[in-house]
Amino acid sequence: MPQTPPFSAMFDSSGYNRNLYQSAEDSCGGLYYHDNNLLSGSLEALIQHLVPNVDYYPDNQMRKIAPKILQLLTEWTETFPYDFRDERMMRNLKDLAHRIASGEETYRKNVQQMMQGLIRKLAALSQYEEVLAKISSTSADRLTVLKNKPQSIQRDIITVCSDPYTLAQQLTHIELEKLNYIGPEEFVQAFVQKDPLDNDKSCYTERKRTRNLEAYVEWFNRLSYLVATEICMPVKKRHRARMIEYFIDVARECFNIGNFNSLMAIISGMNMSPVSRLKKTWAKVKTAKFDILEHQMDPSSNFYNYRTALRGAAQRSLTAHSSREKIVIPFFSLLIKDIYFLNEGCANRLPNGHVNFEKFWELAKQVSEFVTWKQVECPFERDRKVLQYLLTVPVFSEDALYLASYESEGPENNIEKDRWKSLRSSLLGRV
Repeated sequence: MPQTPPFSAMFDSSGYNRNLYQSAEDSCGGLYYHDNNLLSGSLEALIQHLVPNVDYYPDNQMRKIAPKILQLLTEWTETFPYDFRDERMMRNLKDLAHRIASGEETYRKNVQQMMQGLIRKLAALSQYEEVLAKISSTSADRLTVLKNKPQSIQRDIITVCSDPYTLAQQLTHIELEKLNYIGPEEFVQAFVQKDPLDNDKSCYTERKRTRNLEAYVEWFNRLSYLVATEICMPVKKRHRARMIEYFIDVARECFNIGNFNSLMAIISGMNMSPVSRLKKTWAKVKTAKFDILEHQMDPSSNFYNYRTALRGAAQRSLTAHSSREKIVIPFFSLLIKDIYFLNEGCANRLPNGHVNFEKFWELAKQVSEFVTWKQVECPFERDRKVLQYLLTVPVFSEDALYLASYESEGPENNIEKDRWKSLRSSLLGRV
């Protein structure tokens, strides 16, 4: 996948300035502000800002501070529930919750609701991860299944779901469900590196799992291979051409819905070498619609066309009058790259040792936008038969795809001939 440009280029248009902390005129006790926004500050100044003094002394009576602490804990457990998979974190939460609940009856009820909500989320997460593990353990190469039980796979995607729009809707169901299980913490954990200036050995430095984020990337790869498999499977050329046109229509509907991740996965599958080399098949395909889609997802100029379309979908979501209009499913691999370069391209600490708040504001902005998108409920009716096919049907491996491609349209040169012979020998046991 093409790389995004250097980090510095990403902020040129937004006026990002690495030296703002040096020129900011408003400062208070080592904290630097610009337009009333905190840009940086030393860790000591940040701590001091929270410590009571003669002029600033928050009331320490539990009755008065309990609502604020409870609000903080509630927002924390709702936004970052995966933090509390750590036993120590959960222990501390229960201890603090118990102290708050020992006050008024209202607090006890709110604390109980908070804890019940958190436990439900963590239980749902565990169930989801068990399903992922089960699917992973039972997945098989389609060629192996065909060799051992040739009658077990007689269907293709069109026989299961003949309407491209319906398939796009079911893909959107899968995308939103998988997105919903990705905790915003996972973005941090995916790139976290211990701050060399942080000498606190007692802090929670264990890396949390990023299984749900990884599972979503695996889904993208699976969908790409599923598309390629469905195209390479048919023996007859006209059936392969029909399958290509079908996926072009599915991809177009994904674009209209705002499901850019499935769109890119489909395009990636259709551009895989075993598919793209089927020149006789492609000659029978009307490719005008596919050309438009490829243009929209063109990686040149840092995916300029896609980013423009994404902004349009995001704006539509903000003014939406229906759940259908709220759907924004970003091209996830590019989102990950953007966050990675944002994280790597700017230091956590400025040269003077201050915590670089401007960097963290930008990170929070991107992750917060993602959190908003992932919470949209899918408005389409579920089709269990189609969903099961998309999630569980065996797909070809890369070698099996090449073999199927060569079997459909013979090798064009000696290199392809040698590879064809090798694959027939290793995969089919034929010379």
